[in-house]
Amino acid sequence: MVLISLYYWAGAKAAAGVEMERFEAETVTQALDLAREQRSDPQFDRVLSVSSLLVDGLVVTAEGRDEVRRELVRVEILPPFAGGSVPPNRFRSDPFRPMSGAGHYVGISM
Repeated sequence: MVLISLYYWAGAKAAAGVEMERFEAETVTQALDLAREQRSDPQFDRVLSVSSLLVDGLVVTAEGRDEVRRELVRVEILPPFAGGSVPPNRFRSDPFRPMSGAGHYVGISM
């Protein structure tokens, strides 16, 4: 078991009622399950189901959530944000500019 820190952002923070919490678990999935069990709140479950996860600053896939962890882990839970997205090849001056901290790419409107 390792200490996994869950950091909630925006709507995830509102649904969790806290900014951060820690759980002893082997995987990110187990830590998220413990957070769900602690609340038994359908709204919290919905937010988690649509949120992106960053593990130690990198986007994690569904398979990565089940990877056994051997060291302290920081998980950031990012729910969808308002504003949508820019369609591909439309209004992009720098299509490969990374969004701050998210590991995704965004087109810039001009």
